Amino acid sequence: MTALEIHGLSKTYGNGKIALQDVSLSVAKGSFYALLGPNGAGKSTLINILADTVRSGGGSVRLFGHDLFTDRSWCKRRMGVVPQEIAFDPFFTPREVLHFTSGLFGKKADDAWIDELFDRLELSQHTSKNTRQLSGGMRRRLLVAQALVHRPELVILDEPTAGVDVELRRRLWSFMRELNAKGTTILLTTHYLDEAEELCDQVAIINHGKLLTAQPMADLMRQVASSCLWLRYQQTIELSPADHEILAQYAPRTDAQGLYLQLGLQDDGQSTFHQAYQAAVDRFGPPLDAGVRKEDLEDVFLRLTARQVGEAK
Repeated sequence: MTALEIHGLSKTYGNGKIALQDVSLSVAKGSFYALLGPNGAGKSTLINILADTVRSGGGSVRLFGHDLFTDRSWCKRRMGVVPQEIAFDPFFTPREVLHFTSGLFGKKADDAWIDELFDRLELSQHTSKNTRQLSGGMRRRLLVAQALVHRPELVILDEPTAGVDVELRRRLWSFMRELNAKGTTILLTTHYLDEAEELCDQVAIINHGKLLTAQPMADLMRQVASSCLWLRYQQTIELSPADHEILAQYAPRTDAQGLYLQLGLQDDGQSTFHQAYQAAVDRFGPPLDAGVRKEDLEDVFLRLTARQVGEAK
């Protein structure tokens, strides 16, 4: 069964900015789905349309078979959203926030479930404080509790771990895995791509409002990820247009750690390592260090989004 079916979704703002262009994707019931893209790609616009804070410019959305735009009340009761923005009444306590939110969804507050949420999100010692007294990380965890308090069938997490320390992130993801294992469908946006690769079984990548790919995570990594030659130099490498042209077959990119060249396979099955290494030496000289590693989701993401930028030029 499909939890979320999006077809031809579009949105253009009043200033002429195109946020979404004919985006279509399907989120299976019970999946842990990653929605990825650079800043400004259109992720937040898509989520805000689902959350009914932005009107779509075209297309359709169905949630568990119901039309999201004509059956809003039914759909909202089955959806929980963790937004990027933190906004609480500063004089409410976390417990009051969850009691109030339960009522908004037409449910009597379930104190046993609320206590479990506070425990799993490590807020139990802060339930009598006003929300203005909570740290940024605590407020973000309270947003998660608020999204889960009515036990939604679909949870949308928009950068839920921003500002949350590493250990708390791990425990939060452990909780999300448990909910997912029990049948809750989760749609996640995050800039922590290592987390998305580890957690999610499905992935969609958008950029400039266009859908680049939507498929099982394992299929994407098997079909697109390859080996990567990494070279570290004493100086920071800045690639010129000529460098990009000469090294084009290796899809070169750089970061603070060095130069990366994508490796393929020759017809005889031998790695292109030696050819790529020599090409780099010819351009930049011998490196201080070099190695080969399997590309991860971040490598694939950067290559797909960079390729779209190149095609647009």
